[in-house]
Amino acid sequence: MPRVRLQVSALHKAFGTNLVLRGLDLELAAGEIHALVGGNGAGKSTLSKIIAGLETRSSGELVFDGVAYAPTSRREAQAAGVVMVLQELSVLPTLSVAENLLLGELPSRAGMLDRKRLFADAKAALVKVGLGSLDPETLAGSLGVGHQQLVEIAAGLTKECRLLVLDEPTAALSGAETKTLFELLRTLRAAGTTILYISHRLEELEVIADRVSVLRDGQMIATKAIRETTRAELIQLMAGQAIAMVSRKSTRTKGEAMLRVRDLHAGRAVRGVSFEVGAGEIVGLGGLVGAGRTELLRALFGADVRDRGEVFFGDSMQSFSPATTHESVERGIAFVPEDRKHHGILAPLAVRTNASLTRLPTRAGIPGWINGAAERSGVLGLLEKLRVRFADQEQPIAQLSGGNQQKVVIGRWLQRDVRLWLLDEPTRGVDAAARQGIYDLLHTLAEAGPAMLVASSDYEELAMLCDRVLVMSNGRITAEFTRETLTPDAFMAAAFAGFSTETRTN
Repeated sequence: MPRVRLQVSALHKAFGTNLVLRGLDLELAAGEIHALVGGNGAGKSTLSKIIAGLETRSSGELVFDGVAYAPTSRREAQAAGVVMVLQELSVLPTLSVAENLLLGELPSRAGMLDRKRLFADAKAALVKVGLGSLDPETLAGSLGVGHQQLVEIAAGLTKECRLLVLDEPTAALSGAETKTLFELLRTLRAAGTTILYISHRLEELEVIADRVSVLRDGQMIATKAIRETTRAELIQLMAGQAIAMVSRKSTRTKGEAMLRVRDLHAGRAVRGVSFEVGAGEIVGLGGLVGAGRTELLRALFGADVRDRGEVFFGDSMQSFSPATTHESVERGIAFVPEDRKHHGILAPLAVRTNASLTRLPTRAGIPGWINGAAERSGVLGLLEKLRVRFADQEQPIAQLSGGNQQKVVIGRWLQRDVRLWLLDEPTRGVDAAARQGIYDLLHTLAEAGPAMLVASSDYEELAMLCDRVLVMSNGRITAEFTRETLTPDAFMAAAFAGFSTETRTN
């Protein structure tokens, strides 16, 4: 039996009252590549960050090479031999590749930077990841995303590494770059390094992993030898059994197309997307984190640049390519962003101000001057209609609960004639009662005729709220479901479908 490198026992992690990890057990062997898979919110990132010292556990035990292990920082974990390479790039674009590789441990001589040794050490690190031809003096910001990812990995390997945690390491890599990375991982495994490999690309696991563990809802569901399982079984384990939910039966009739999208491209995140949404129809956008849902909504709203493709909008189905988000608002498009705290509310300002942002009443004959009395009256009616709980209109919106904040973010658009709603994670961070209230509100709004496109990582939300569900995976739409055909297994299979080798762009 291989020696145990890391033993995780009865691990719990809570953020406030939200329990993210629930009595989780995991064992990693020395010299193995151990894959970790699970759907959105399964707890993969939280577990890996606890191991890497980026989060602290609430309870439970970790033992690393036979010694109790409880890092309180990334530096402390690295000192113990645990290195994590995050999916989000942290390359500093204005520094050279060499400086990024050895940042924090820059070689010096007589108190001065030893540039000769810096570039020599950097060159050796680059050779390990197949970038031996890259000049270490190159500015990191001038590299493509794939090369920056390999630089991140190389930087991690400049330190003593007994456990390497990789979070979606091939997300930005081409086929050739992925092959180079896999060769490196096999070399590390042969030398005794343990690798915890987090990935949505199930076909990669068959090539690189020894064992795979499945997380669901913060619990360890199963650990299997990779040769003893299949992609279909892993998908079933990740999906589990959906909780039966009672959705409100729709009495709406789908009208003519309100939005038609043809071969839309926007950066690396949206790649050839085509679909349409009818008047009075609620269409869901499902998929894994990073599938391209947010970027698609932003491109439609005009917040992100479209590279190519066509969008037709409105009763007359005219071509629509907004130069600014203001133009979208004027045309009757509402956008509710995913990140309420940073993009949805003005936290220090009053509830009144946040609720009236989309249409501020002005004084007759005095352009630019807000009619305070009309504003307060309109806001009061709006908040009462939405059943927002607040002490006073002048109360800072940051003091409201998440559900009441979200009602304000959605409700402010009721002051305009909205023809198309773009909603990104409309109930994230909202309690169950407020969530049902938002669902009822959206159904009521749709009955008045506008089209709705709702992006959500919550399968049950999509199943309960939407008339149809489009699943995005790796920048593309891989499946379309009606309420009758949508199942957890089919949904999960479609969410992973775009990460297959056949659909990867090199």
